[in-house]
Amino acid sequence: MTLIAGRYRLLDALAEGAAGIVWRARDEALGREVAVKEVHAPPGTPEEAERLLYARVEREARAAEAISGPGVAAVYDVVVERGRPWIVMELVRGLTLAETLEAGGPLPDREAARVALGVLAALRAAREAGVPYRGLGPDRVLLANDGRVVVTGVATGTSAPGDAPDAPPPGPREDLRSLGALLGAVVADPRSGPLARAAGGLADPDAEVRAGAVRELERVAGAGERPREGSEAGGGPERPAARAEDRKHDGPDGVRGGRTEDRGARTEERADGERRGPRRGAVVAAGIAGLLVIVGALVWQAVRDEGPGAGPGGGGASSTAPAVPGAPGAGGAGAADGGAAATPRS
Repeated sequence: MTLIAGRYRLLDALAEGAAGIVWRARDEALGREVAVKEVHAPPGTPEEAERLLYARVEREARAAEAISGPGVAAVYDVVVERGRPWIVMELVRGLTLAETLEAGGPLPDREAARVALGVLAALRAAREAGVPYRGLGPDRVLLANDGRVVVTGVATGTSAPGDAPDAPPPGPREDLRSLGALLGAVVADPRSGPLARAAGGLADPDAEVRAGAVRELERVAGAGERPREGSEAGGGPERPAARAEDRKHDGPDGVRGGRTEDRGARTEERADGERRGPRRGAVVAAGIAGLLVIVGALVWQAVRDEGPGAGPGGGGASSTAPAVPGAPGAGGAGAADGGAAATPRS
């Protein structure tokens, strides 16, 4: 097996095109698998054009080492061997967009919008690093197993087939035009479907229309993230999660009780008032009944005292003390020591 730069052992070819071969390789120094792009000029390229091509690829590949973003495979190393640049990159596993379309047909609108936004993010990251991209197409977009959308060829600086080595780099407007063409190729109805406005707007000469097309992509890609009211997935609008202090008031089987203390206090007050109402009435009734009993007893006592031999006459004070024989006034008709005589009533 071929060893490149005394470190990268080529294992097997992953892809081959007009601009070179991508190898699965092993980094013997770090003990990990990597992808190695072997760059070669298309057959029949003049020697001077070939030299310019390799110089540009090496320059752009080294600049791509600064790209940071999930949509571009990381560049680990750039070496020159046999007069050609070899670019060592992150090995990303997955299917190309072209393979996905061939196997399953057009993408659903939401997935197509997600892929388009991933591609756009990769193109912007490359441009910020000073690495313009050429030749966007379904065969150069990788749908990675980890869910990323990865644009291949960004880090290798390779041109589209037939592109001149010294061709001027495309600008941001060309990026959007290429993205619009890609979007139209992956949806079922690019003319009247939900993404028709976005696909056409990306190629519009008006910057505001292009910006609106990107916003439309974001809207379609974000649709369905939250269950809609009445949908089978959610059964109703999404509700905010219960806070910890709310969950403390959950009753059995998750039935929610009153959360706020004020509302709970008012409820308890009403319940207490309802409970106290009958008790208060019973107490009042019992008090009245007791008062009537007391009044009745007093009246009965007064009536009894009005009977024969009861009490003094003429407003005198009555006495219940027993008569003592020999005591003054006892059993006599008058009172001793000038006491007033008691006149018994008949």
